[in-house]
Amino acid sequence: MEVLTTKDLKDRLAQLQGEEICLQGWIRNHRRQKNIGFIDFYDGTCFKNPQVVYDETIADFEKVSALHVGAAITVVGKVVPSYKDPTTPEVQARVITLEGDCPEDYPLQPKRHSVEFLREIAYLRPRTRLFQAVFRIRSVAAMAIHTYFQDRDYVYVHTPLITSNDAEGAGNTFTVTTLPADKRAEDPSQDFFGKPTSLAVTGQLEGETFAMAFSKIYTFGPTFRAENSNTKTHAAEFWMIEPEIAFCDLNQLMDIEEEFLKFIVQTVLDKCPDELQFLDKFTGGGLIEKLQGLATSKCARVTHDEAITILREVKDRFQFEPKYGEDTAKEHEKYLTEEYFHSPVFVYNWPKDIKAFYMYQNDDGKTVAAVDLLVPGSGELMGGSQREDRYDRLAARMDELNISKDAMYWYLNLRRFGGCTHAGFGMGFERLLIYLTGVDNIRDVIPYARTPMNCEF
Repeated sequence: MEVLTTKDLKDRLAQLQGEEICLQGWIRNHRRQKNIGFIDFYDGTCFKNPQVVYDETIADFEKVSALHVGAAITVVGKVVPSYKDPTTPEVQARVITLEGDCPEDYPLQPKRHSVEFLREIAYLRPRTRLFQAVFRIRSVAAMAIHTYFQDRDYVYVHTPLITSNDAEGAGNTFTVTTLPADKRAEDPSQDFFGKPTSLAVTGQLEGETFAMAFSKIYTFGPTFRAENSNTKTHAAEFWMIEPEIAFCDLNQLMDIEEEFLKFIVQTVLDKCPDELQFLDKFTGGGLIEKLQGLATSKCARVTHDEAITILREVKDRFQFEPKYGEDTAKEHEKYLTEEYFHSPVFVYNWPKDIKAFYMYQNDDGKTVAAVDLLVPGSGELMGGSQREDRYDRLAARMDELNISKDAMYWYLNLRRFGGCTHAGFGMGFERLLIYLTGVDNIRDVIPYARTPMNCEF
């Protein structure tokens, strides 16, 4: 007999009514009565799982009624109507075979566990309903990202994870070395690569080299930052999406960012309705409404100066005073998106002194063609810019910031060898997932979080 998945069963429920089927999976909950038993069954392929019902007519009733939560089983039985929910399958079992037992000290007993407890058993938490929902959405969102770019003829580029440059200039990098600690500072030329190297914090610069050959490219992979922070939004290892587009200016980039984000959100809404309904309840409501609102809204666009002017007109409201020439705070982003514009907001033309060296320098000498996309309920979700394509301007900026032109000769040469107007953005995948799921801690949207003093698995 062919083994069906629970997704097969749900998709073909009307057709399979009255038919005998075979399922393989695990017991999430097992409620036993004197002459009957109910098993909450799952195999990970579908969020809306079937209930398996058995009675004394089943083979080995005593053994079946003794099955533990967490055990792996094979079920053979007839699909029957469910009296509680006609969209949820129910199976009247004829045979239940134990495939892998589970002891009574199994940590995931049928009760609501805290996310803090589940982080301590990260190798088991994918079995819970919460993390089945989160990681299904992670999978669907990842595929949607590839679909968006591939359908629009972007080339997927695997940029290096080991690099000799720190594109952001922050210095929070993990050193890659084969030398013992007492030898590292003596002579870097004796190290494996003959120079200081680190794990990459971005693939952007290398991505630009491919954009100058393929016109439209994207990267999607892990990046690393050695920032000793224990906030809900920081991790040492995280995934980034970074497209680079040739012959693209800042306004065109904002169009792409808006279309891209709406595509991802709509895909998740379409493909994960059961998971989103669960997460909507789990997080207190409003999640689905938020996502639907983003998918249908038009993003506002304001310059950084205009945003600061709007914020400064609000008196006695903010803990941190909004100032021209300085970065915005979370409370400022919240006000702009949720109270002033009631929509996502692009804030562009940022002060030059608080942005990276590679951004296009505007004619005012004070700002660069950088843009942040702020979204309701989250704040900054994407950051991008038109890249500086003028050799002299880029070289002068690197001198100002003491960035070695010798080490970055190849990046400068992109401006000499057929350079053009180009732009790109970056989006942290886990930050997107926090927005999509409503689960507010980065440790809970990545399979195995790498945070300070935590690398157990």
